[in-house]
Amino acid sequence: MKKENLPTKICSVCNRPFTWRKKWEKNWEEVKYCSKRCQGNRSKNF
Repeated sequence: MKKENLPTKICSVCNRPFTWRKKWEKNWEEVKYCSKRCQGNRSKNF
């Protein structure tokens, strides 16, 4: 699969787009954050 054809999502914290990664292959539907940093900052924005 080419990089430009990978699925994307918008991060719940920073509202930036991020693309699918191999490590998220099994749980892509549950991924909400683009990074560990955003996952750690989730409570500050809600």
